[in-house]
Amino acid sequence: MTAASAPRAALLSAFGCYVMWGFMPLLFMGQHDVGFDALEILAHRALWAVAFAGLLVLLAGQGGQVRSALTNPRTLGWLTASTLLIAVNWGVYVWATTHEATLEASLGYYINPLLNMVVGLWLFRERIDRWGWIAIGLAAVGVLFQALALGRPPWISLILAFSFASYGVIRKRVPIDAQAGLLVECLLLVPFGLGWVLWLQHTGAGVAFDSPVNTVWAIANGPATVLPLALFAWSARRLPLSTIGFIQFLAPTLQFAVGVWAGEALTPLRVISFAFIWGGAGVFATAAWFRHRAAREALKRAAEPA
Repeated sequence: MTAASAPRAALLSAFGCYVMWGFMPLLFMGQHDVGFDALEILAHRALWAVAFAGLLVLLAGQGGQVRSALTNPRTLGWLTASTLLIAVNWGVYVWATTHEATLEASLGYYINPLLNMVVGLWLFRERIDRWGWIAIGLAAVGVLFQALALGRPPWISLILAFSFASYGVIRKRVPIDAQAGLLVECLLLVPFGLGWVLWLQHTGAGVAFDSPVNTVWAIANGPATVLPLALFAWSARRLPLSTIGFIQFLAPTLQFAVGVWAGEALTPLRVISFAFIWGGAGVFATAAWFRHRAAREALKRAAEPA
C-alpha cells in the first residue's frame, strides 16, 4: 500500500466497521424471525467468534500475546472482568434488538462517547472544556426526555453505555491488542456458550441446526462480531481521534434508522429526546474536529523555519 492510499484505506476501514455495527440489529432480527431467542444468539456469538478471532490472531502473529495473557494472572484477571462487561453488553444489545427496543439501544451508543469524557475526567484527570460540558448537558437532557417518553429510566441505553465505557477503561489498562484480547474474552465465554448450545440441542429447544439456513445464521455471528473490531483496530492506529470522533456516530444513527424501519414507536417525546442527543453528539464531534485542526496548525507553525 502506498503512503498516499493509506489514509484513504484507513478511512474506508473506519466507515466499514461503523456501518457493520450500525446494521448489526438486522442480523439479530433475522435470527429472531427464524426462531432464535436472545440467549441462543448470544451463545452462538461467543462460540463462532472464537474461530474467526483465532484466525485473525494467527494471521497477525499475535499468538504470543494470547499465551502471555492466559498465563499472567493479573492480565487474565482484567480480561475476565472485561469479558463479564462485554457479555452484559452483548446480551442486553441482542435482547433489545430482538424485542423492539433498537431505538433505545441506539441512544446508549450516542451517550457512550460523551460518557467516556466523564470517565476520563474521573479516572484519568482528563480536562473537559466548555463545549464538552455543553455536549454532556444536552445528552443528559436527552436522557431525561427519553425517560419521560418511556415512563421509566432508559435502562437499556444506560446499561449499554456504562458497560461499554467500563469495558473501554479496562481494555485501556491491559497491554494486549484488540484481536488478541477479543480471542481471550471469547475463550472465556466459550464454556458458557457451548454449554448452552448443547443444552438447547439436548432439550430440543435449539433452532440453530434445524436447517442449513439456520446454521448459516448462527455461524454469521462469528464474522459479524470479529470483522468490524478488526477494521476498527486497524483504522484507529492510522486516523486522528477527531476523525474517529465524527465517524463513531454513524453506528447509532444507522441503528436508529433500523429501529424506525422496523416500526418501533417514535413518539414526539422520543423525537425531542433524540434531538437533544444529536445536538450533544454534534457539539462533541465539531469540538473534536476544531481541536484537531488547531493542533495540526500549531505543529505546522512549529515546523516552519524561524
